[in-house]
Amino acid sequence: MIEHSQLSSENLRSKIHRREIRFGGNKKLKIYGLLNCRSGKRMKKENRVFFADEKEALENGYRPCGHCIKEAYKLWKNQ
Repeated sequence: MIEHSQLSSENLRSKIHRREIRFGGNKKLKIYGLLNCRSGKRMKKENRVFFADEKEALENGYRPCGHCIKEAYKLWKNQ
């Protein structure tokens, strides 16, 4: 898990381009989703974190976003 505040804009773009970062999350709400999610784009920078994959997000106690990862969210909700 990488906090947005730890990355420069250039470093963030580079990690996304190299697919080292594939998901974003909200550390206050403990929700993760796709980088292009409309809900995720509205969050404050200080609350934003990044993950390499879904497994990393789940291991850190985050749940799937109900907007951009609907199937995973439904599975999580029905557990």
